[in-house]
Amino acid sequence: MAKRIVVALGGNAIVTKTGTAESQEESIKKTMESLVEFIKAGDEMVITHGNGPQVGNLLLQQAAGSTEKNPAMPLDTDGAMTQGEIGYWMENALDEVLAENGIEKTVATIVSQNEVSADDPRLKNPSKPIGPFYSKEEADAVKAAHPEFTFIEDAGRGYRRVVPSPKPIRMLEAPIVDAMLEKGMVPIAAGGGGVPVVKHGKGYKGVEAVIDKDFSAAKLAESVNADELIILTAVDNACINFNKPDQKALGEVTVDEMQRYIDEGQFAKGSMLPKVQACMSFVENRPEGRAIITSLDRVADLVAGKPGVGTIITK
Repeated sequence: MAKRIVVALGGNAIVTKTGTAESQEESIKKTMESLVEFIKAGDEMVITHGNGPQVGNLLLQQAAGSTEKNPAMPLDTDGAMTQGEIGYWMENALDEVLAENGIEKTVATIVSQNEVSADDPRLKNPSKPIGPFYSKEEADAVKAAHPEFTFIEDAGRGYRRVVPSPKPIRMLEAPIVDAMLEKGMVPIAAGGGGVPVVKHGKGYKGVEAVIDKDFSAAKLAESVNADELIILTAVDNACINFNKPDQKALGEVTVDEMQRYIDEGQFAKGSMLPKVQACMSFVENRPEGRAIITSLDRVADLVAGKPGVGTIITK
């Protein structure tokens, strides 16, 4: 049965070792060849994605070339820039894949804003990793050049810069996404978590922060009454006792079960924990829906309804 789904793509769907535009476009084309299976099945699909490596690299590029007459842009503007950048790549790739499959669909990117609270304490506590991974020596060198940057060790994978990460309240452009879905279009929205904005007078203004893309995806899925939130990452399942001899892949689990695993400290803060928490948030706010964590490689099996695919979280 056809469903309304929000698909959240991790960095592995975009980023490459070289980081060139051409290599990232090639990676995205392969990703779209997987995602088209949802469209072929008749699903209404919204695509959202991360932008951590891209926005991190853009910040470094701007800092290196900043002058009084050509100053670096603030983080919220960089977020909007990378939404357009990645959305442009995804539009072109999905258009090509749709044509190869004889499907006529309009694909469009919405540069999205997510309202956050100006009183959110997270705005004063940098915690969200962005940009590339560094060795300790490399991170120290970047820190010396940019004392305003904050770095942390990220889940045993190296050091990354961290920035404030407030929770999203609502996506301002959600009605546009809903209208596009009703017209049979494919929206690409809330890339990189969307631009974080706070109320300002009669409008909004951006803040120097990055919203976690998984929490943003959950809020977007809730806003458009999605049947499923599907988070595609580098692994087939969320696991307990990860990387231990007794590692266990999780299949169908409830929100309460996942909370017990969180209380046990089963999920790494920099990687799986926000994905699990975002899925739980979606299911709690939309009890008739379900959330799925799996890999790009399992999309075809997921669409085919094969048992045992991914971690499925329900109320």
